[in-house]
Amino acid sequence: MAQKLKVLMVIADQFRADLLDGELADHVDLPNIRAFQKEAVTFNNHFSVTNPCGPSRASIFTGLYAMNHRSVRNGTPMAHDTPNIAREMRKSGYEPRLYGYSDTSRDPRHHHADDPILNTEEQVLPGFVEALEMRLMESYPWRAHLKAQGYELPPYPRFFDSISPDAGRGARPDDPPFYRAEHSDTAFLTTTLLDDLAVRTDQNWFAVATYIRPHPPLSAPAPYNKMYDPATLPLPVRLASRAAEAQVHPFMQGALEAPSMQAMVRGCQVDHDQDADVQALRAVYLGLASEVDAHFGRIISFLEKTGQYDDTLIIFMADHGELLGEHHMWGKQNPYDGAYQVPLVIRDPHAVAGHGGVVNALSESVDITPTILDMVGGDIPAGMDGVSLRPFFEGQVPQTWRDAVHLELDFSEPDKLTPWQKATGTGTRKSNLAIWREERWKLVHFNGGLAPLLFDLQTDPKELCNLAGKPEHAATLLRLTQKLLSHRMCHADQTLTGYKITLDGAKYFDQT
Repeated sequence: MAQKLKVLMVIADQFRADLLDGELADHVDLPNIRAFQKEAVTFNNHFSVTNPCGPSRASIFTGLYAMNHRSVRNGTPMAHDTPNIAREMRKSGYEPRLYGYSDTSRDPRHHHADDPILNTEEQVLPGFVEALEMRLMESYPWRAHLKAQGYELPPYPRFFDSISPDAGRGARPDDPPFYRAEHSDTAFLTTTLLDDLAVRTDQNWFAVATYIRPHPPLSAPAPYNKMYDPATLPLPVRLASRAAEAQVHPFMQGALEAPSMQAMVRGCQVDHDQDADVQALRAVYLGLASEVDAHFGRIISFLEKTGQYDDTLIIFMADHGELLGEHHMWGKQNPYDGAYQVPLVIRDPHAVAGHGGVVNALSESVDITPTILDMVGGDIPAGMDGVSLRPFFEGQVPQTWRDAVHLELDFSEPDKLTPWQKATGTGTRKSNLAIWREERWKLVHFNGGLAPLLFDLQTDPKELCNLAGKPEHAATLLRLTQKLLSHRMCHADQTLTGYKITLDGAKYFDQT
């Protein structure tokens, strides 16, 4: 190994970037993450290259765009021989330990049809030791923990129901679930992580802790359920009505339906036409984000007290974003920035001069795996689309750094028509979009002959005005489309293209 280094990735699910820098940052209390930022480097323009959960994590852990790893939906398998961070870290002497979930659907060609590994889309990325199973659809250790604490457990699908404390009224979004905060999924994962790492202080460990929160269902235990007053929060940015949003593009009709605002909660009723309900859900979401912050603070305190803080590369990030009512939409399967822009804060303990720095250069989630491998002295496999962020820790900006990010979304399902497919009339292979986002301009290119979207982020940062049909922007539309096409051509699967078979055997040549 290049140097003594432990590695910790903390991934919060569906955590918006503007909780740290943006409109919501002034309305949410995240003291531990903010204190960490002062001792780390914050990447203010970081983007998940795809969503939802499974595809986004596939890109994080493989360093590949969705166009290359092809695990483009939750439940779509990843090829069993795809290089990933867990397998590569083993080559550098680390045992990769997963606390939470990787959301990896396994390759059916590599397993018997009756193997239970094929019964859940939330399997473990090959190479990881599942130190703690905390899959959203299962979470058996957490359930066992709650039972041991004396709780009477409801059926698991009702774990996140809001429960009214008053038998005389129905439940509301800010009513808590049946468990207390000290026994929440977030608390349980953190405690398990710290208990396990407490007996590994003499090792160079690699741990990935991935919180389900603030991913819905939006159900927060006290005091996080009422931590924020909905009346004090800004309303989400949106057009005047859902009908106006639907007119922006055929895709938007499906995006307005899936997921619905009602799907964000359980055990209570909400109405997307009532701003009070919209704000109530936004307040609970912020409460869940604060809960993640509190337990992130426990992790940092543990590392400091055990003398490991200055030996640990620490990464705080999210897998993808959340619209949270913007454009009258919820969830992340849409082309707006709220679904893709996410926080990224990295502390290299050996690059002290850069601590507290802010990087405004564009970065992508595919950069994470190459960065970690670079930091531990490992080899970066041929074909990875990401680039190491290590120079930024030392205050350097690479001369050839990207001037745009490349983002993708597949909105089909192979076994049924999705709301997006019904709205666009596209088949499985054509139900996808690609985004080319520069600092100022953003192109959303749809497959299936659908019209594109074009936004000027300088004058319209909230993406409310589509300029794609304006003749005066035709040249910009063409330029961005050509850049997107060229980028995809450069990044088509490169796993073996650098090799040449010669009389002296297989030779690899660096590709630039």
